[in-house]
Amino acid sequence: MEVIDGRLKFFMYSITFTMFLLLGGLYLCQIYQGDKYIRLANNNKLRVMRFPAPRGEIFDRNGVPLAVNDTTFCIMGYPLDLNTPEKLERLSKILKRHGIPIEVQDLEKVIKQQRLAPYRVMKIVPNLTMTQMAELIADYEFPHELFPMSVWRRTYPAGNVVANVLGYVGEISEEELKARYEEGYTGGDSIGKSGVERSYENILRGRPGQESLEVDARGRKVRTLDAADAVKGEDLHLTLDMAAQKFAVELLKNYKGALLAMDVKTGAVLALASSPVYDNNPLTWGVSGREWNEIMNNPDRPMLDRAIAGVYPPASTFKAFMSIAALEENVINESSMFSCRGGLRMGSHLFKCWKHSGHGGLNVIGGLQHSCDVFFYQVGLKAGIEKLIKWGRKFHLGEPTGIDLPGESGGNIAGPDWKMRRFKANWASGDTVNYSIGQGYVLMTPIQIARVYAAIANGGKLVTPHLNKRSYKEPEEIGVTPEKLAIVQKGLTYVVSRGTGSRAGRYGVSVAGKTGTAQNSHGDDHALFAGYAPVEDPRYVAVAVIEAGKHGSSVAAPLVGQLLAHLLAH
Repeated sequence: MEVIDGRLKFFMYSITFTMFLLLGGLYLCQIYQGDKYIRLANNNKLRVMRFPAPRGEIFDRNGVPLAVNDTTFCIMGYPLDLNTPEKLERLSKILKRHGIPIEVQDLEKVIKQQRLAPYRVMKIVPNLTMTQMAELIADYEFPHELFPMSVWRRTYPAGNVVANVLGYVGEISEEELKARYEEGYTGGDSIGKSGVERSYENILRGRPGQESLEVDARGRKVRTLDAADAVKGEDLHLTLDMAAQKFAVELLKNYKGALLAMDVKTGAVLALASSPVYDNNPLTWGVSGREWNEIMNNPDRPMLDRAIAGVYPPASTFKAFMSIAALEENVINESSMFSCRGGLRMGSHLFKCWKHSGHGGLNVIGGLQHSCDVFFYQVGLKAGIEKLIKWGRKFHLGEPTGIDLPGESGGNIAGPDWKMRRFKANWASGDTVNYSIGQGYVLMTPIQIARVYAAIANGGKLVTPHLNKRSYKEPEEIGVTPEKLAIVQKGLTYVVSRGTGSRAGRYGVSVAGKTGTAQNSHGDDHALFAGYAPVEDPRYVAVAVIEAGKHGSSVAAPLVGQLLAHLLAH
């Protein structure tokens, strides 16, 4: 009997303990973690369909389409339906069978991006033609969990002619997704990577549509819970003139460098060419890692927009700025004369003029007309570097112009403080001599040079270069005396009519400007020319910088003259 009583007690204790375990489990699942399991159950029957919005299109100032949308197809699905290596391996084989070479690791990377939203439909395979999509759907092994969706693909009709301006769109990266997830981006979305596409991403992007569905255990639609239509992005109308842009690219086709033109009164950019060029269409549609590395490792750097990011010594184009600074600081006047005998000796060093026999006696107009180095050596020494830096700040040298493109360089205004920070060395008189002819430590971008010459042409107002018509900003008064500015304008007119820049004036329009030949430690000298036209009532400024072009007078000046003539004729 005692043995039986012991067994009964053990049996009763076991039942009681088991009941407590069951009650504890029920409490844990239904009360303590009840919200979690309710959420999981709801998620299992909910699906969110997301429809990408058509991207806003981009046009030039005359309505010529520069970036448009074409219809293409994507394979869509849910991350939870592709969460095993076996499923991904099967999908990869099916895609390869139809000529779409996508590896398992590529699919895994796509799925990984969606861990933040596993119940939202996502783009598995992008950019398929209707033929490719039809063949896949007809394949009896094609996973029933996946489905096609028509989407928009970005296309650039002008291709390489305007790629440096427009940039391109591409699939959002994992880093970009983490940074911008709160803005409603999701894996597979397209996003502006460079150029105007990147600068105006928020305007061009639009608002994606969405449909919330209730599905059964097999993922079939039961009913629509909520829906919102996609809203197309805002179209963008640029100041760019496609005819002028194409003409500028043609002029540059045999060179490496930049050629640009803008309105002297508003800063509206009409042409912004950079050479060599690249085609932005393949980058938007997708290139392989090998192809991308070839582009990035190209020694000619075609994706560098030299017009806004290439930095060069401004060389003798800087002499117009030097003249304004010296005249405004009363260091010289129109009658001030300096003698050039082919060089200026300072201690044991001889700073030579480009004309070894010398120019004789010159005033500021003659100094500009003949581009006399010795004249400006003496002007710079007399003015002193601090006064030159002061006027450099008035022209906002050493900082970006504010053009509405990413990646703009600010150049370098240099000066004593900069040299001490950079080299732990004092500024020397020889540094001022080099600075005075736009050599040494001073560096500028072509767009910065254009901004300076626009201010000279328009009466002393600093414009903000821009490509979006709505991005116009009121010009900034520099504080230049009209009478002194007129002296510089006269000198620049003489440069073309009877001086070193005569080849810029051979195309039927009156041009004022300045040549430049910049020393290049990597090879032949760079060739520069900055000018505006017509002289009587300036409308446009243009700048050419030709890498290793040797001579601004013979190479860069004709390019600017032809571009200005084209703009005024059309």
